[in-house]
Amino acid sequence: MKPLAPVIFLSLILASCMQQIEPASNDTLDQLNTLIEEEWDFRLKENPLLATAVGRHDYNELLPAVTEDDQARRYAYYVSLKEKLNALERQALSGQDLINLELLLYVVEDNIANYEYQAYLVPILADAGFHFSFARLPFNVPLQTEEDYSNYIQRLQGAPSYFRQHITLMRRGIDLGITMPRIVLAGYEGTIDGHIVEDATESTFYQPFLNMPEAFGETTEESLMQAGQAAVMDSTVYAYKLFLDFMVNEYIPAARTTLGAHDLPNGEKYYGQRINYFTTLPMDVAEIHDKGLEEVSRIKSEMQAIIDKVGFDGSFADFLEFLRTDERFYAKTPEDLLKQASFISKRMDGKLPALFNKLPRLPYTVEAVPAEIAPKYTGGRYVPPSAGSTQPGRYWVNTYKLENRPLYVLESLSLHEAVPGHHLQGALSRELVGLPEFRKLLYISAFGEGWGLYSEWLGLEAGFYQDPYSDFGRLTYEMWRACRLVVDTGIHAKGWTRQQVIDYLSSNTALSIHECTTETDRYISWPGQALSYKIGELKIKELREKASTQLGSEFDLREFHDKILENGAVTLPILERVIDEYINEKSSTQ
Repeated sequence: MKPLAPVIFLSLILASCMQQIEPASNDTLDQLNTLIEEEWDFRLKENPLLATAVGRHDYNELLPAVTEDDQARRYAYYVSLKEKLNALERQALSGQDLINLELLLYVVEDNIANYEYQAYLVPILADAGFHFSFARLPFNVPLQTEEDYSNYIQRLQGAPSYFRQHITLMRRGIDLGITMPRIVLAGYEGTIDGHIVEDATESTFYQPFLNMPEAFGETTEESLMQAGQAAVMDSTVYAYKLFLDFMVNEYIPAARTTLGAHDLPNGEKYYGQRINYFTTLPMDVAEIHDKGLEEVSRIKSEMQAIIDKVGFDGSFADFLEFLRTDERFYAKTPEDLLKQASFISKRMDGKLPALFNKLPRLPYTVEAVPAEIAPKYTGGRYVPPSAGSTQPGRYWVNTYKLENRPLYVLESLSLHEAVPGHHLQGALSRELVGLPEFRKLLYISAFGEGWGLYSEWLGLEAGFYQDPYSDFGRLTYEMWRACRLVVDTGIHAKGWTRQQVIDYLSSNTALSIHECTTETDRYISWPGQALSYKIGELKIKELREKASTQLGSEFDLREFHDKILENGAVTLPILERVIDEYINEKSSTQ
């Protein structure tokens, strides 16, 4: 992609020389900023949970409305907004203003696609869903005042209506053949029944009532506890019972027996849209699949070199079996796994000043994945705090079935999820100033996951992976992401079976069979998302090589990393433009 700097430079010259252009430019910018503010206000009003999470407390007692009428109304708004954005005089914009326009259009187009492909009829994934998010409510709302507790109770009381609305959408999905594939829903009731308790005090939702502010006094505490118990049992537990009954007796038996997105109505176009959304590039199935095969071949040769280095007597498959079964590679207790993850993360903290000029203020902690979701959950994940909360970022480590959580991948996992991966990138994004609010919380998978995978590789320069088995673990994680290019396109465009995917992952990586299985179900349930990691990482490495080559001795790695992260999450074409402009500016001063 050619840099836009010459075009922008020319437009600025013309703007200074031709007075009649300047009012149009100002008018365009004013219109854009108005639309940005209106969209953000609209989004927060439509999603009260998001509003609370970002510190807007106008709707703290409400839950989102998700009926078909609500979906249609939002669709009409975003279609209208797209027309207004496309009507703007784009050439009058530059710098952050142009990025604002492009990123808002990215958001708008996805909202439109969500409705047109009726993706909203499937509000769950193999390892996620609206009921997962709702269970985080006690951790994501303010609970400092009596009003806060009253709002929280009202939200608990709204659970039956909120769940029924989702159930209605999912019933409509059944009628249209737009459902989650049945095969990934085996054991799914385990993500629901953990919230069905006989005693309110055992519920996650009741925990805030066990530790109320001392200033409330005994009378207030007693009143809130009684109201809380009633809300938990009569509303929240009841809602989960409704959902469990629906899933077990209606949805799972009626769910589709096909796997791929191409099997959905208009599925080929839908998958193409998902590819574009998750990679942010105009790539097609064949190009992605072939790139995956190429990367798998390259990485496998590097893995074989490590096998030869350690003197293992056996085949590649034998070595994988050795890694999966030898006790030395597995923690004995959940606490041991968490301690090792914490130690790795703390070591990386000490390396950050050598890699970045700017570091975030927000700290992070290391915790176990909540027990109720751990069986079907990935090996680890980063969970950011709500805006304005007193909570840190959280690096979740899955301690379920320790025999499936190898230590040789723990360095890669920790660098990806904590620092310099998701925590560092996300925390810096939240601290950006002078940008619209929507950009501070925008998550673009190709950028965020590409940065996470690049962060794993960056560990080599930071002195990690000294143990050859850990280095093999690093390559296993890179191989895992390369395999995703092959298997995601295989599932959603080429008719691959679930077992075919599991076998491909298990024969090319040292992931446990359990993780190969849960990851396969994740890819089946979430078309396109798995493509973002490798595609994003390849682009960041490509841009680093370009900057290093063109700048020569003037190349500064810390400066380059700061430049990658300074705009928050952006699409890969925008990122390339930013780095090209950086190279041009730095070259002109040499």
